[in-house]
Amino acid sequence: MESTITQAATVEQAVELGLREDEFEMIKGILGRTPNFTETAVYSVMWSEHCSYKNSIHWLKKLPKDGPHMLIKAGEENAGLVDIGEGLGCVFKIESHNHPSALEPYQGAATGVGGINRDIFTMGARPIAQLNSLRFGNIEEDRTKWLMKGIVKGIGDYGNSFGIPIVGGEVFFDESYNTNPLVNAFSAGIMDPSKVISATSAGPGNPVFIVGSSTGKDGIAGAAFASKDITEDSANDLPSVQVGDPFMEKLLLEATMELAETDAIVGMQDMGAAGITCSSCEMSAAGDNVGMDIHLDKVPTRQDNMQPYEILLSESQERMLIVVQKGKEKIVKDIFDKWDLHAEEIGVVTEGTQVRYFVDGELVGDVPAESLVLGGGAPVYEREYTEPAYYKEFKKFDIESIEQPEDLKDVAFKMLQYPNIASKRWVYEQYDSMVGTRNMATNAPSDASIVNIKGTNRALAMTVDCNSRFVNADPEIGTMIAVSEAARNIICAGGVPSAITNCLNFGNPYNPESFWQFVGAIKGMSAACLKFETPVTGGNVSFYNQTSKNGVEIPVFPTPTIGMIGIVEDKSKTMSLDFKQKGDLIFIIGQSYNDINSSEYLATYHGVKASTAPYFNLEEEYEMHQVVRSLIEDQLINAAHDISDGGLFVTMTEMAMPRELGFDIVTDSEIREDAFLFGEGQGRVVVSVDENSEDEFIERMAESNVSFTLLGHVTKGKMMIDDEHFGFIQEAKGLYDNALAKHLEN
Repeated sequence: MESTITQAATVEQAVELGLREDEFEMIKGILGRTPNFTETAVYSVMWSEHCSYKNSIHWLKKLPKDGPHMLIKAGEENAGLVDIGEGLGCVFKIESHNHPSALEPYQGAATGVGGINRDIFTMGARPIAQLNSLRFGNIEEDRTKWLMKGIVKGIGDYGNSFGIPIVGGEVFFDESYNTNPLVNAFSAGIMDPSKVISATSAGPGNPVFIVGSSTGKDGIAGAAFASKDITEDSANDLPSVQVGDPFMEKLLLEATMELAETDAIVGMQDMGAAGITCSSCEMSAAGDNVGMDIHLDKVPTRQDNMQPYEILLSESQERMLIVVQKGKEKIVKDIFDKWDLHAEEIGVVTEGTQVRYFVDGELVGDVPAESLVLGGGAPVYEREYTEPAYYKEFKKFDIESIEQPEDLKDVAFKMLQYPNIASKRWVYEQYDSMVGTRNMATNAPSDASIVNIKGTNRALAMTVDCNSRFVNADPEIGTMIAVSEAARNIICAGGVPSAITNCLNFGNPYNPESFWQFVGAIKGMSAACLKFETPVTGGNVSFYNQTSKNGVEIPVFPTPTIGMIGIVEDKSKTMSLDFKQKGDLIFIIGQSYNDINSSEYLATYHGVKASTAPYFNLEEEYEMHQVVRSLIEDQLINAAHDISDGGLFVTMTEMAMPRELGFDIVTDSEIREDAFLFGEGQGRVVVSVDENSEDEFIERMAESNVSFTLLGHVTKGKMMIDDEHFGFIQEAKGLYDNALAKHLEN
């Protein structure tokens, strides 16, 4: 039989697999020969945007990586690690599963949850909490309803079965996501930083094991699939959608935690994008002059007669690659046998940097690991970018072009029922937020989720944030706002912002206008992260989130989702957002402006999409955070809630609803009433103050340079604005709580 190593692939095959003609020529130069089909398939996934970041790494390197709590920086391991005190570290990361979810919403979302959790526990950390950030199209569309129901059920079923609480998240609707929804999954875990398991290979002669589930044809070329457009023909790519098993993942978690307590592991990596290919090449490249010999016929498979490239590229879930200390194979096998999981020796670490793949002793692939990975031989491109024409048009918006409605009460109650404002109860009731008993924010809602760190006086605050309408209006300012809102939420919950992970969801990088949005987002993120001392620990880039109709490319709103963690140093001083009692004074901290730019009010009520980002000043934002932090530390306020989607009216209504209290406030005569109530200018937080603390609160605020205004006071249940009765909080709560379900049922 002629060796497959001599059967040269064609340029047509390379292009079909997602490579460019010039990249195929580069591969020939690296190998000194024409690659065979298996090798070409390996390069196609490893050089895809999803794995290599070839179009984004030039800009990603500009993001700040250093901070006061950093232990493992971006790019060093599967996820970042930060010091949270008392001998503990937090491993956390966010990743996208957008393209699979667009085609098969249930499995696409479920396996996104599984994959992000494996990134955490393969480092030796036990996951303790999950968040997610979801984007959908027009909620009136049948396809949007189908996608949303499938995605939410997939997340809930996998997360609930896996046994890690989903403690928070966000949901946003815009017609730009009609074809391409976004599913961004976040996970955080706790560990002893001295026991990190590295995703590195070492020690020629050490055996290589595949552990966990069998390998099937699901997910083949999923990384390449994630690096192209969603079109009418994408349904043909369904094999690129993985299938998950949360019960298998739970067993894998427990086996990994047990294995982490032994000295048998040299290195371990999750098999996510590109499967065995990615794990074997990246672990080898991360080592010092080591490669691997992998025998594909020893891999447990679910289907007969799988081709070498199918085994290599499969993204079957719940699998990991482990390099084991020679002589300690039995330890690994015994642990995985105990948990009824595969643990098969499929290869060996070798000297030199070649990774070689065999089937029944026949060499079917021979590639230098370094040439395949990020920072090695994978291509790096500097894409051109140009400012789109709409950017200048948006800046021309003038508030005076919008006539203020006569009946603002009617506007207010309509706002509470808009999908982007209304309670996401329909979503979160499908998630188990209580499993594991760590969630501290179930009875007392906070701007960020609060997770208990057992055995300490500390807690973790975590949040995911991005108003993509702001980013679309002004990518640089909008992304600064996304980071700032995340930090603001951490601060309002009683935490200190520590670090971020990001999920950068954009359109086609070969479109100069889409890439301009990406570049602006990187610049804005860098500036805000430097200011808040919240370095970027990692994440992922998801390009090609667009659809093509009649030859016209329609990208989603640029969506740089920010996942942030913060440290609550004294968990007795966490802060909730709910008003506590009648008579408490209500203050707004931060300056209000005559601004309705890019607000939900302007975009949805008035239908005006063309306006720039709302008022934002990074220095003012930072100073406001410090003041709110000191007020919480000294217990001078009893509730705090930032002003974001929907503006001041929605903020106060959300503060009033948990205890069915109300508010009586006056607006600012120098600002249009609709702007005061519904504008989304940044850098503002509403707080409530017990009358006994009023003098000390005012004294503290007067000492600062931060603007503050007395709005009014908490009432028993009425909503009063400028002496006008807007209604009762129970009425508002009924509409707010049930609106999303009604939209989905219609």
